[in-house]
Amino acid sequence: MLEMATAGDQAGDVTDPLLLGKRIRQLRTDAGLTLADVAGAVGIAPSHLSSLENGKREAKLSELQTIARTVGVGLDALLTPQPPSRRAALEIALEKAQRGPLFAGLGIGPLPVRKSLSNEAIETILALHDELQRVHRERAATPEEARRANAELRRAMRERGNYFGELEAQAAALLTAVGHDGGPLPQRVAAELAAHLGFSLHHVNDLPASTRSVTDLENGRIYLPAHLPPGRDPRTALLQALAGHVLGRPEPADYADFLRQRVETNYLAAALLIPERDAVDFLQRAKQRRELAVDDLRDAFAVSYETAAHRFTNLATEHLGIPVHFLKVSTNGVLSKAYENDSVQFPTDALGAVEGQVVCRKWSARQVFDEPDRFSAYHQYTDKPTGTYWCTSRIESGSAGEFSISVGTPFAHVKWFRGRETTRRGESTCPDPSCCRQAPEPLAARWSGAARPQARIHSSLLAAVPADAFPGVDRGEVYGFLERHAPGTM
Repeated sequence: MLEMATAGDQAGDVTDPLLLGKRIRQLRTDAGLTLADVAGAVGIAPSHLSSLENGKREAKLSELQTIARTVGVGLDALLTPQPPSRRAALEIALEKAQRGPLFAGLGIGPLPVRKSLSNEAIETILALHDELQRVHRERAATPEEARRANAELRRAMRERGNYFGELEAQAAALLTAVGHDGGPLPQRVAAELAAHLGFSLHHVNDLPASTRSVTDLENGRIYLPAHLPPGRDPRTALLQALAGHVLGRPEPADYADFLRQRVETNYLAAALLIPERDAVDFLQRAKQRRELAVDDLRDAFAVSYETAAHRFTNLATEHLGIPVHFLKVSTNGVLSKAYENDSVQFPTDALGAVEGQVVCRKWSARQVFDEPDRFSAYHQYTDKPTGTYWCTSRIESGSAGEFSISVGTPFAHVKWFRGRETTRRGESTCPDPSCCRQAPEPLAARWSGAARPQARIHSSLLAAVPADAFPGVDRGEVYGFLERHAPGTM
């Protein structure tokens, strides 16, 4: 690196020896000086200066100061982070590409960068290199990459309180454009919004099974399923399709980009279903009465409980000053969606990802499955390693079966919520294995090595669940089951 103590800010921008070398050469030739002229002034060999210009050696501050004086410019001009010309930028990019591991792996010798090599030829080579990199990244994508991308996305959402002001503004503008003056979004207005954006709707029976909708941008058509499963909101797929068009994002370059676009699309669709202005007014009035409830938001805007819970997390911190967390958990405790800005500790893998992890069985997200009353919300206080939290949970059904939707907040904020009077209380020390992941010692001693269960979790999630001989299987439950059904105990 540059040995610069007094010009640290400038040197911080010059981290690329290739860029610095190109600029030295450009300034030297513009001044009509030879390698020998400048090298002699600096007190170094011409070969040393040539190595600097080729980006193969790093410069000292004293050398840079003398070079700048010799070519007749200030040090700032030498350290500017912009390439000296379009040609220099192309040559730098080509040099970097040829020094990279992908090019080396091709077994092709480096292409000398001569004046006879046109800009168009360099651009073509760089385009081919970029495409090879894209294909390589696509083929090399692993579950580890996906989990890292999910963890990074949750971090970014936490930093902004899960609130996207720019998307709220887009939703408000769209609703104004079709004359929606507040309240729940009728299906008729959703269709009018499609027409406003230049699309006709077509309900078909042969929509690809892997899709929720298909948008024909060339002919201005949106294809939707003619028949929806019970409980599926017909507005959701349409609004997600429209949101994807309105956002105008290019095709995802990688999995992280795909996740970001999916979050933005779902957010904008939800902001159309539950408009910010109306929802905030509704929630603020409920807070004043100390009657906040996700159920009420669901009923007021005629959406699913999951949509209402998601929307609550969008608005609660930004407009109500309440930190929250959200979970979506399957009947076997596997976590598929999660968000928090209240320091609750979700189960994670070594990369910080939560997808596929198993939630503590003492949390409300799992306790709710044992509740016989499916019509009322389930409330519970749980003492967790980071504090006491209050959660409200409900069970919903989907194509993959039943799952619980939970929204929680730290004890200090529960005073605003309906259900705070609940007497249900749990204590969780997870991720400590002794909390609920390990079977009691006598049971483990009795059945260890004598049980062979088969996991129900989809194979795509097994790589993400905690490491064990049988990933995705709760050994405590298995051993308890065997103990109950063992001969002589029935």
